[in-house]
Amino acid sequence: MTGGADAGAVRFARYAYAPNALGHCGPPDARGLLEQAATGDSDGDLRHLASAFEGAWPYLQLIAAANRIADPLDERVVEAYWIGNRLLDAVPPRVLRAALTERFAARLGRDLSALTDTLPAGAAPHHAFHVFSVYPWVGLLRRVAIDEPLRVLDRCRISWGRVVTASADRAVVRTRPLTWDGASLALGPPAPASFVTANDGYGFVDDLRPGDVVSLHWNWVCERLTPRAAASLRHITARQLDVVNSTPPPTPVALLA
Repeated sequence: MTGGADAGAVRFARYAYAPNALGHCGPPDARGLLEQAATGDSDGDLRHLASAFEGAWPYLQLIAAANRIADPLDERVVEAYWIGNRLLDAVPPRVLRAALTERFAARLGRDLSALTDTLPAGAAPHHAFHVFSVYPWVGLLRRVAIDEPLRVLDRCRISWGRVVTASADRAVVRTRPLTWDGASLALGPPAPASFVTANDGYGFVDDLRPGDVVSLHWNWVCERLTPRAAASLRHITARQLDVVNSTPPPTPVALLA
């Protein structure tokens, strides 16, 4: 946990920074996001930046409302969206379906049924659901099995792994990559890969050591995971893989980054 009054906003930023820096989502202030996420020194601007992430923010609002939590950046809500926790259980598929319908009906019209009519029971307002079931990349894999969609899916989901070595700005982490057999997504055997831990001296995890279990997003190490958090992330990832693998093609089209 990050601690402090804005702990939720800081924790959100630590996961949101990497795709923001790549231009995939959020407002054009990646440097400010990095510095505030690294130092925890937010003047309130971090909350404004977080609300501009049009992909993630409605899910935070949905989780908060379903659990009668006033603040979408409450740290429990942020954890539910990125890592997974019991708050997701308060959002059954019918509620998620209704929220998706309200959110995207004007944009997709009849095409929305590709998402809502086939929403399985295990679907949850977690980042993995958005990556696997809302983004277009699984659909591209089902059409032509090429490396790029699989690479994007693997980088965009929140993954986890065990640190092998760490330096000032990089860490080698053993993590289970996504695999594709032509029909289903799965997690492959652990393999080492290099991840960023800091940029210009700004990073999110201090004193990384071999054996630490960490979360990963778009080639960045986001935080050190407790055993409970790691178990939650493994569980919700497996659940959302089951969801997308059980959804008949075509997979839902892209809605928002």
